[in-house]
Amino acid sequence: MNFLRRPFRYRYNGVVLWIIGINVLVFLAEQIIGSRQIEFFFSMIPALVVVRHWVWTFVTYMFLHGGFSHLFFNMFALFVFGTQVERQMGSREFLLFYFLSGILAGFFSFVVYYLTGAYGINLVGASGAIFAVQLAYAVYYPNSIIYLWGLLPLRAPIMVLGFTALELFSMLTGRAGNVAHITHLAGFGFAWVYFLVRLGLNPVRAWRR
Repeated sequence: MNFLRRPFRYRYNGVVLWIIGINVLVFLAEQIIGSRQIEFFFSMIPALVVVRHWVWTFVTYMFLHGGFSHLFFNMFALFVFGTQVERQMGSREFLLFYFLSGILAGFFSFVVYYLTGAYGINLVGASGAIFAVQLAYAVYYPNSIIYLWGLLPLRAPIMVLGFTALELFSMLTGRAGNVAHITHLAGFGFAWVYFLVRLGLNPVRAWRR
């Protein structure tokens, strides 16, 4: 347990901006080269993970997006919440948190899709990791007020719990569409576990304080 909680030396290098930059460059490459070719090799497709062992897609799927609006809203959320979380965690801890949450959310989605027979689904987007970052923001800044859609004021923990309930409702009622609700929920779940195991923080206790 001591090894798991060994802290990194604090440094703030602005890695959120680098992550945003890489996502934008990948999106531009998709427009120039063609999204089909890039998504075939780098999105997470359960059948190809099993048959061809394309395990790198558990990482690369986070840098692909299904359109400009998908990219914009994910990167906007990463900028708004991620910069503050990175300042609190430090850049190295943030990178570990971001990628571990995203990778595990992708892997969990793979297991669910494979067991339910959705072998050909195409998983793209940083949303699993973004939802993890939003939970981290709510833990570190529980009294922060977020104006949802620029109008509705919500405390950060209420926003996270509301998003969780909405994702569960959409998934259970079959209103998923092309949105990977299971990946979003997995991002929340693995972020919660990360805080408990790695950082020794219970989000509920942080919100109660």
